[in-house]
Amino acid sequence: MMNKRKIKGKIIIISSPSGGGKTSICKRLLNRNKDWQFSISVTTRKKRRGEKNGREYWFVDHADFLKKRECGEFAEWCKVHSFLYGTPKKPMESVLYKGGVMLLDVDVKGAMKLKKIYKEAATTIFILPPGRTELKQRLKKRGTEDDKHFKIRQSRALSEMKLFGQFEYTVINKDLKTAVSEVEMIIKSLHCRKNNLDLEQINRIVG
Repeated sequence: MMNKRKIKGKIIIISSPSGGGKTSICKRLLNRNKDWQFSISVTTRKKRRGEKNGREYWFVDHADFLKKRECGEFAEWCKVHSFLYGTPKKPMESVLYKGGVMLLDVDVKGAMKLKKIYKEAATTIFILPPGRTELKQRLKKRGTEDDKHFKIRQSRALSEMKLFGQFEYTVINKDLKTAVSEVEMIIKSLHCRKNNLDLEQINRIVG
């Protein structure tokens, strides 16, 4: 269990169904805020075209993943589309103790697990596509799966869209530029929330 008195940083959990745009939003946020960090998940799935180990994910085999899990290296882990995904604990908690912002691009199940663990230190943001037709087009555009796996991914995405109410914030990604600005505004306003205020400074002001 983490010591609340030592927590200075923020965990920003960004989630969406496949095709929602969470990965694109995270990339733009990191380009605009160089001092923010990104939590790189560990996965057993194969690299897609253009991906690099240690940039999008840490790619490992099944046995290596299980070894890391047994050693307690993950804050959370889950199985998605027959592959294992885990969130490394050490870099995330380092940001929390030292101060800063850590972005996490995780699926819905992972988001809920992390929120339970880190509670007030974590903020959950759900990204919705503007509609089902647009979602299907985005998934098709990827071209990374055969028809069978595409239908499975689409069905899962449609189910996950209904879970937006479990998140603290929801942003509709109709236009990427606007969605990035809205997510950035949410993150930068968090220091004004009551539980994030510097109470010593506030008490000096109000007397």
